[in-house]
Amino acid sequence: MNKILLTLLLIPQIALSSALPQQLAAPGGIVNIQLGSVETPAPVVTFQDKRVLIVENDHKWYAIVGIPLKIKAGQHSIQVTSGATSTQLDFAIVDKDYPAQYITIKNKRMVNPNPDDLKRITSERPAINKALNTWTEQPVGDLLFSIPVEGRLSSPFGLKRFFNNQPKNPHSGLDIAAPKGTTISAPAPGLVINTGGYYYNGNTVFLDHGQGLVTGYFHMSKITVKAGQIVEQGTKLGEVGETGRVTGPHLHWNVYLNKTKVDPALFVPELSATKTEAEAAQ
Repeated sequence: MNKILLTLLLIPQIALSSALPQQLAAPGGIVNIQLGSVETPAPVVTFQDKRVLIVENDHKWYAIVGIPLKIKAGQHSIQVTSGATSTQLDFAIVDKDYPAQYITIKNKRMVNPNPDDLKRITSERPAINKALNTWTEQPVGDLLFSIPVEGRLSSPFGLKRFFNNQPKNPHSGLDIAAPKGTTISAPAPGLVINTGGYYYNGNTVFLDHGQGLVTGYFHMSKITVKAGQIVEQGTKLGEVGETGRVTGPHLHWNVYLNKTKVDPALFVPELSATKTEAEAAQ
């Protein structure tokens, strides 16, 4: 029932063409690929065997493809299926060298978990994976988001991370530092698909925006929504905290496309514009 209501909520937004996110044809970025006229039904698109988000823009279908951080530069392709016809569309990915960040974590178990911690981490993975693997067929509206919390951008996406001088996975989201208790708001309409307290992520909310577009909000001090709840842009999700693996109060914001973590800044016009200017100056 909730998913039906979410579909009805989103339908008015696609009466006009959907705005597209900023394109970045690099690891951790997004590639917007034109597919054809909306006079024909939307095709099914896959990339690396994962379904891809399809939206309408300027009376044309577009595939919005999330690019993994570990991808190699060069030619890649999506598979486009329309009826009995399947075609391949190629696109190029360029390399991107993300800076390194060295962080000192006082709680050493957050860097090197003990056996009990590892059991907890393992037990939490199914619920997190279920949220990240969510796919609902409803049409998706504008792909331009608002910033979920007002604060200082403390750590950008993609940084090569070292905790207590130990190499760890790259930074998979965007960190926004703000005082504990600062309101965290939904950047776009969606459905709450998971809330919980997790070892690394702390208090967490996941939103489903449709067709594999999922957002995550971590380290919260308070959660004010429940699984199954429909939210509009601006709905309060909770408050900034410092739960999980942190060095201070902040929101860690993740965006997933086709089960791939991508740079959230590409969905926020003012952030993507600043990002483009900074990269052009390098």
